[in-house]
Formats: sequence, structure tokens, C-alpha cells
Amino acid sequence: MADLIKSIGYDQGEIIRNILRLHVPEGKIDCDPTFSTGGFYNGTDIALPQYRFDISPQRADVVQADARNLPLVDGSISCMMLDPPFLATKGKSLNTTDGNIINRRFGVYPDEKSLHRCYSDMLTEAYRVLKPDGILIFKCQDKVSSGKQYMSHVYIMNEAVRIGFYPKDLFVLLAKSRLVADWQKRNQKHSRKYHAYFIVLQKSDRRIEYV
Repeated sequence: MADLIKSIGYDQGEIIRNILRLHVPEGKIDCDPTFSTGGFYNGTDIALPQYRFDISPQRADVVQADARNLPLVDGSISCMMLDPPFLATKGKSLNTTDGNIINRRFGVYPDEKSLHRCYSDMLTEAYRVLKPDGILIFKCQDKVSSGKQYMSHVYIMNEAVRIGFYPKDLFVLLAKSRLVADWQKRNQKHSRKYHAYFIVLQKSDRRIEYV
């Protein structure tokens, strides 16, 4: 008997393999438009996607393209992986050495409105290039920015449903440690996030109410 697939885990590769096992009959990711250095696939048995894009490619085998405007025809992809930026701030962390560790590593949008507009555009483009019933795996995480709580996974889920996706599953990636700047320790007002989400979205031709 196969092991029971759980909704939580500490191993990102294991979560992705479980998503493919449950929801992708072909068992592979066709396209990753936020490929970066390919961290999802390093040291795992997950095959590299056929279509590897990034807005600023860091590998010779990655094509330059924006996840909001992909060089793919409508309805051509069975499974897509999205791991977009999740940071947005104009605060002091952009200008301090110790507070800028995470921003330097992942990049940052000027404000939450710009970041959420990017999410919406990426979801719309994914819906266009996915086949009927195709699967989008969207990695995201909630955060606190400039003292305000942002439940990004809720926004993404609702926006995906508005566009036409069915929220088929949700996995939680737990972290044993996280990068934390000294100023964040001194001024903590919310719990530190030690988890990220993998939202599994299926392209649908129906609109549903999701509450």
C-alpha cells in the first residue's frame, strides 16, 4: 500500500512529488516561468520542465520571458509551476545592511498593490496557456510588511477562483529555520512565518463561489 500523502511537510521536493502523484497524470511539470536557478529540481528526481523561463535568466538553458506574457500558444501546457516574488516594501529594510538580507536574496516589489497585480497577471496568463483541467502549482507565503499582516495565499486563492481556476488542493511547507534580521527581533509585533504554501489550482470552465 502506498504511503498516505499528508498536507504538510518539511521537504519541498517531497511535496512537489506528492502533488504530481495526486493531481498530474503525466507525472511531470511542463513549464516553469519563474525558474531562477532551478532550486525546485536540484537534488531530486523531479524532471526539469521542458519550458524553462525567467525574467532574468541565470542559466544558459533558461529562456528570457515574463511570466505575465509567455511565448506559448493557448491551451498547450498540462502542468505549470509558479514561484513568484513575495516581498513588497518601501521601508527601512531596503536601506539597512542587516535588514536587507531577505530582500537582496529574493527581490522586492515597491508595494503590495504592485505585487498583487503581478500575481493576478501571472494567474491570467497561466490560465491561458494551460490545457482544460491543466494544473497550476503556485508557491506563496504570507508575510508582515511595514507592520501590516498580508495573507497572500487568501488573495491568490480568491483571485484564481475569479479567473476560473478550481482550488483543488493545498500543501503547507514547514521550515525549521528562517532568515530573521536583528531589527525584526527587536520590533516583533506578529508571529514569524515558518511556513509557505503550495496551492494546487485546476483550470476549469466553470465559476464557483469560494468562501
